[in-house]
Order: sequence, then structure tokens, then C-alpha cells
Amino acid sequence: MKPCLVVMVKEPRAGRVKTRLAQDLGLISATWWYRHQALRTLRTLTDPRWDTVLAVTPDREGLQSSFWPEHFPRIPQGPGHLGQRMARALLRMAPRPTCLIGSDIPDIKKSHIATAFTALGSHTACLGPATDGGYWLIGLRHPARQPAGFLDHVRWSTEWAKADTIASAKSLNWAELETLSDIDTGADYAQWVARL
Repeated sequence: MKPCLVVMVKEPRAGRVKTRLAQDLGLISATWWYRHQALRTLRTLTDPRWDTVLAVTPDREGLQSSFWPEHFPRIPQGPGHLGQRMARALLRMAPRPTCLIGSDIPDIKKSHIATAFTALGSHTACLGPATDGGYWLIGLRHPARQPAGFLDHVRWSTEWAKADTIASAKSLNWAELETLSDIDTGADYAQWVARL
């Protein structure tokens, strides 16, 4: 049974994606960056060792979108806050070991995903920390065995997101992966460009 990589994506329209980044770069530039980064993520991470599934939003528009490559299966993210949508996407992939990522991590490589699935061989969960206190990846060996309240009270987009996530699932045995940066703000973007 192949493991599964779920990539959370939004229909890439101006005003719907990277709104914090758009405050610094402008709507068009932020949307352009997201479009190219999301497709680059899918190209980079396609690998025969795992199946890749898109968790799309808005649901109907995302399922019918001509933007996303047709060969990737799609599931709707559905309603609720980010934690509810993430937990639901992980659950839908059960019983396969599943990792879930966003589509705004420019330094991500296949080796990061392979390492995450390897970690799930000896741990029940894994997290890839982000430099801002959040995380770029969450993985569960048994997605159907999520503890009650999993991801319900996470303070998203804050420095406490990672700690809150672990606190929501203390019964899991967590592995920590390499720290990467996601691009949420103009400052994140500037630091990434400087690294290039």
C-alpha cells in the first residue's frame, strides 16, 4: 500500500490566495508567485514512491478547475477552519500513511517527503517545523486514529501553531523533520529571494 502525499491548494485567483503576501507585493504579483510555486511544488514532488492528491478549495471550483494538472486526483477541503480541513483530508487517505503539506514552500524537495515517510515507520506522527513557529508538513502513520480534538484549537498563522498541534495530540509519538520556510509575507519573500 503506497503512502499518500496530500497537497493543500487554493484556486489561484487574485484576492483569494496569499492575501498577506499581496499586502506587500500587490495582488497580481502575489497571485503569480502562488501559481508558479504551486505548480513547481507538484512537479518537484511527483514520485512513484507515493501517490499525490490535491485537497482543493473552493470545493466545486477546485474540483472542476482547469488550472491543476488533470492526472492528480482531487478531494474537496470542505467547510470549517484550517485544522478541520487538514484533519479531514488526512482521514480521507486512511488507512495509508499520509503526509500533508501546503503549496508555498519553495525549498521543498523529494528527499524531505521521503524522510517524512521514513519517520512514520518508527513514529506515529511527524512535523516539519517552519521558521515562523508553524510547520510545513504534518504526517500520520494511521490517519484514521486521530485523537479527539485533533487540530481543533491550533492558533494558526502564529508562533504557537506547532506547539498547539502537538498539544492537540499528546498520545502520538512525534518525529521532527528539517526546518523549512514557507512564504506568507513580504518579509518571507524577501528572505527567500536573498537566499537565491
